[in-house]
Amino acid sequence: MKIEHKIYLSNAVHIVLIVLIGMFALQNLNEILTKFRFTVIAEGLNANFLEMRLAEKNYFLYGDDSALDNIRTRINQTSETLLQVRPDIIRAVGSEKYTTLQGHLHTYAQLVDSINNTKHRDATVQKKLREVGQSLKTFSEDITALESDRIGAIIVRSKNILLYSFWAVVLFAFLFSNLIVRNIGQSLRKVVNLTRAISEGNYRKIEAKPSNDEIGAVISAINSMAEELQRREKEIVQSKRLASIGVLVAGVAHELNNPLNNISMLAQTYAEVYDGLGKEDRISFMERVDEETERLRVIIHNLLDYAKPKEQHLARADTNQVIQKILALVKNMLDISNIKIKLTLAEDLPDIYIDEHQIQQVLVNMATNAIQAMDKGGELRIGSRYVPDKDEIEIEIGDKGKGIAPEFLDHIFDPFFTTKGESGTGLGLWVSYGIIKNHQGNIRVTSQIGIGTTFIITLPSCKKLKRCMDDEA
Repeated sequence: MKIEHKIYLSNAVHIVLIVLIGMFALQNLNEILTKFRFTVIAEGLNANFLEMRLAEKNYFLYGDDSALDNIRTRINQTSETLLQVRPDIIRAVGSEKYTTLQGHLHTYAQLVDSINNTKHRDATVQKKLREVGQSLKTFSEDITALESDRIGAIIVRSKNILLYSFWAVVLFAFLFSNLIVRNIGQSLRKVVNLTRAISEGNYRKIEAKPSNDEIGAVISAINSMAEELQRREKEIVQSKRLASIGVLVAGVAHELNNPLNNISMLAQTYAEVYDGLGKEDRISFMERVDEETERLRVIIHNLLDYAKPKEQHLARADTNQVIQKILALVKNMLDISNIKIKLTLAEDLPDIYIDEHQIQQVLVNMATNAIQAMDKGGELRIGSRYVPDKDEIEIEIGDKGKGIAPEFLDHIFDPFFTTKGESGTGLGLWVSYGIIKNHQGNIRVTSQIGIGTTFIITLPSCKKLKRCMDDEA
């Protein structure tokens, strides 16, 4: 069901409940009005009955003959009233009580007519008239009191039911709304997790069958987008590989060409001047050839280190201990360059699962670059910290050197790209980047001209790597 339909359904249910409560309240209100109208009528009847009883006393006690005519007039008025409001009275008290009331009034009227015709003040007739009149008045007062009590009971009952209904509607609205919000929230969390994973380069899909609502459509669209992004990423990676191969070939040709040219020139010169050279000069020529050959060997060795990395020897390691070891390796460079070291090492770091020799190679390379960037002295910053959200260790190496121009930052990990001129081969950061990637980590860099450069190496903690846990088990 779509979210729109869920909201409509929720509103419809709430409206139905409110309508039912309203109908109940209206029904009770109509009942109260009916009882109230009867009470008003009954009060008028009771007033007439009271007047009839007073006239009755005037006739028997004081001999007032006109009292009988007054009684008869009151009886006629009461009869007409009963006929006019018959539906209201029957609705209020029922037809049985209406008939009983009419019967008492009829009997009373017959007795009055009998007395009026005979003009006889017989004690027996007087007693019977008083009894019937008293019964009529008592019956009328009783049903009036009863209906008043019923009005009070209806009001109390309506109040309670309306109160309970109100809280029931509030509770239902809360539960139903909470159910919809939870349902939508779960779907939204899936979308958030999926988009976060995509932003991190993980193009996994939500495998569960998407719901038939708008969120389901969004999940399907994001899954399709993830597949398309994954396909395009592969294309981009492939194009980058081809571009890197081009850069690599050009770089290799350039780097190998210089020492080869030097060797060729030395060989030609050596052949031409051989007869005039002494032993020491001949040795000097060969030493220069050996130096150029060594340059070739170093270039080829670095290329092989990246193209065919050595087999890793992974083991648990303490990040801070690894950092302390490389500090011992670069201590002389720091002293000679008049560079101070600032360590900020977090305590109780989780272990990492690394080839310690390779990671030391990376850190030494980073530290060496930082030292070379501060030719007039400065401060080398090395720190470590734990990122609990990602379960990763970060190693930061920063300097206060010349910095790297913004247009160069995107290329510093490319093979044969260097900012050191002839003194650099452009392979150090390239090899380091490959080592970190092989450890399922990452390197990022920030730099400002004249302020310095900071490299941040990210490595997964040991407990994050299933292989690490499996090896220990």
